[in-house]
Amino acid sequence: MADARGGGWRDTILAGLANYIDAGSIVAGSVALAFWKQIYGLSDSFIGLIGAFSANAISAGVGALIGGFLCDRFGRKKIYQYDMLFYAFGMAWLVFASAPWMIVLGFVLVGLAVGADIPASWSLIAEQAPDDARGAHSGVAQMLWYLGPVAVLTAAWFLQPWGITGARLLFAHLLVLAVALTFLRSRMRESQRWTEEQAAARATGVRASVPWGQLLRAPYLGSMLFLAGMYGFWNLWAGYNGFFTPYLIAQNNLPAWAATMLPASYFLIGMFSILFIFMRLSDKVSQRWLFGTSAVLHVVGMALLAVFGFRLEVVALHIVIMGVAAGFGAQSFFQLWSAEMFPTSIRSTAQGATFAIVRIGLGIWSLAVPSLAANDFTLLAWILTGFLAASGVIGLVWAPSNQGKSLEEIQAVRAG
Repeated sequence: MADARGGGWRDTILAGLANYIDAGSIVAGSVALAFWKQIYGLSDSFIGLIGAFSANAISAGVGALIGGFLCDRFGRKKIYQYDMLFYAFGMAWLVFASAPWMIVLGFVLVGLAVGADIPASWSLIAEQAPDDARGAHSGVAQMLWYLGPVAVLTAAWFLQPWGITGARLLFAHLLVLAVALTFLRSRMRESQRWTEEQAAARATGVRASVPWGQLLRAPYLGSMLFLAGMYGFWNLWAGYNGFFTPYLIAQNNLPAWAATMLPASYFLIGMFSILFIFMRLSDKVSQRWLFGTSAVLHVVGMALLAVFGFRLEVVALHIVIMGVAAGFGAQSFFQLWSAEMFPTSIRSTAQGATFAIVRIGLGIWSLAVPSLAANDFTLLAWILTGFLAASGVIGLVWAPSNQGKSLEEIQAVRAG
């Protein structure tokens, strides 16, 4: 079955590169925030607005909702083939931004594109992966998500003397990669599972449409609520971490190198955690045990900032703990479980809808983060610790155990 589905590591990498440019655009924006604030005199409220409508939040959620439906209706390839051109168009606005409104517009367009690509690429990865290596293939996409910030933040350190021009170069490299990815993806095949389901529908005379009603019935509604809770609470912390950490380091007068190197270290540690823990163990051991270990580490790591404050040595220890935990935590399992818990006919739609709930929620939360961080960081840190604890409890209680099973076997059990 697994071999017959085709695909391989090359397709997994090409599909997963959407994660690279998603995360890359988030942290490139975080690097540019300090420059934009200085150049345009942006208020904390406007910075929150940028975070709310960026690729990190609301626009990505809307893009995922639309893209997920289109993936199930017209195929994964049509979406992941062309949405990168739309991404490049949006990124061009950030490269040449000369006014605050252009920054917001650019992030909205970029967010719509990366949001649409997430359900397309994640569905394709799960549908073409061998049954006994679905976690490993999902891990590759997560590795690429972490590679984006490592590359962008490291480059940002060397480009610091260039000021806002250096930030524009960060955006420009993402634009070029998106165009190149469009051509590289042209040789990828459509998901065989989706193709077979469409052929079966035509053979029986049934119009191939997305059965929206299934999402509102058991067991799929429960699955969406579980995933939105587990990933959503974690993502409220992750959104703060990815988009606002470099900005907060700069605002708290830590050494200049810390604004790029400390966040880059978090993502680099996360890559090793994905490679040596998630990719090696998620297909073999209890996924609940793995997730639970990560959840405990997350709570401990965030509580350090709440107790000891935003000091260099505390932030450094926090980043080490969170980097290790993140590699086999909520985001890695969200990608894996959101593909496994739904049938092919609604897989991308369900992923897109759940992702939309999470990212739109993050967008609303992002409006408050800059002001809250400036006025009472300790309160913000405790709130984020609570979010991580809630995510951990939800994941521990309702985590599935699907390792080694085919997607069809999983759905047979759930339907039964």
